[in-house]
Amino acid sequence: MSRTSFLQDLLATIFERAAPRTPSNDRRSMKELCAALISEQGEASGSSIATAILDRYEKSSPKERSEFFRLLVEDHDIDADAIIAAATAYKATRDADILARLVEESEPPRQELLRRLNRLPGATGRLVKMREDLLAALKADPSFRRADIDFRHLFASWFNRGFLVLRRIDWATPANILEKIIAYEAVHAINDWDDLRRRLQPADRHCFAFFHPAMPDEPLIFVEVALTDTIPGSIETLLSDERQPIGETEATTAVFYSISNCQRGLAGISFGNFLIKQVATDLMLSLPNLKTFVTLSPVPGLTRWMRDEAQSAGDDDRRKLLSRLTEAQSFDDLQAHGQVLSTLAAEYLVRAKRKDGLPLDPVARFHFGNGASLEAIHPFADLSQKALAQSCGVMVNYRYDLKTVEANHELFAHKGEVVATRAIRSMLGPERPERNSRRTENAQRAL
Repeated sequence: MSRTSFLQDLLATIFERAAPRTPSNDRRSMKELCAALISEQGEASGSSIATAILDRYEKSSPKERSEFFRLLVEDHDIDADAIIAAATAYKATRDADILARLVEESEPPRQELLRRLNRLPGATGRLVKMREDLLAALKADPSFRRADIDFRHLFASWFNRGFLVLRRIDWATPANILEKIIAYEAVHAINDWDDLRRRLQPADRHCFAFFHPAMPDEPLIFVEVALTDTIPGSIETLLSDERQPIGETEATTAVFYSISNCQRGLAGISFGNFLIKQVATDLMLSLPNLKTFVTLSPVPGLTRWMRDEAQSAGDDDRRKLLSRLTEAQSFDDLQAHGQVLSTLAAEYLVRAKRKDGLPLDPVARFHFGNGASLEAIHPFADLSQKALAQSCGVMVNYRYDLKTVEANHELFAHKGEVVATRAIRSMLGPERPERNSRRTENAQRAL
């Protein structure tokens, strides 16, 4: 690109971003607009058409949005015959020009449509919202998944780690972003501004988020970190109003106690693995006194799995115990069964698998997939009603040892093995493959 062309593009971009967006008065149908955008060569007219499509989509009813998704699926799909012809020719010739044609034919036209929509300033966030609608519509019409494959493919490129910006969230962060942190917190609800202050302002509390340059005021994912002098076994010890903060230099442990994805439209686009490792690395460099990096994580599928265990248990005493635990409403109902809960949690996290061989628990899949190891299990760690219902109050520590995370990840990715401490392994009795397989299938059906 010449210097003149670069300056022209730069000035055009500045003008577009500075100019207020005006409603489109284009009266063509959505089908005509989409066809025009794909065929359009001029940047100015392309922006006008893209504006018309996005504006009309955002004003449309749920039924009209479903019709738009059907348009993407049916009118902008691949030409299977053209692909077969190109593939056959390439197999015979290995010609580079034919390969280029094969690659072009293999890409659904809706991908180019989405790319051209994304040229419009501010369109990236609008397309993320569009995919949120698409994911909801999938329940009624599974054929829409064909369009979602393209959204996901493009988002994986647009939101790759190289484009993400890590920012610390603190009490000086603009209020509009702090409001979103309160709204997006998905693990331990932030009750009010005072609660948020307790999580951000003390020296032993940190929060970090990934942002994308195209969505500068929208956090994509954030993690809350507590600096402590021990590995915690209760969320109450971290979030209590009456706890006594410690200085950063007194801390030996960084605890990732809440990680929240913020954009439903980016479901399936992985950020969390990069976020935790990046934050751990940065903290280790800035605070060399930190030696241990762990989570304090929920076990959201434990109660459901225990309920299924109760249904399939051949032992009456075990069935009654499991039923009693899953019906518990308070600490009083659970306090005599701490060791049993720990043993059940160990079995669930280490042995309960989906059909694809991955752990049944979604949080466990995430952390084991990142290369973490299972460090400790804590009954009675969260006695909120939500935690009692999901996990009988159990929480766990996953350990992130930056020296071993890659080896742990490889072991998990290639062999499906999880790394757990000897103390946790000692809780597990002999495995019974047939019964375990039946339990896992039953539990997966329940999910």
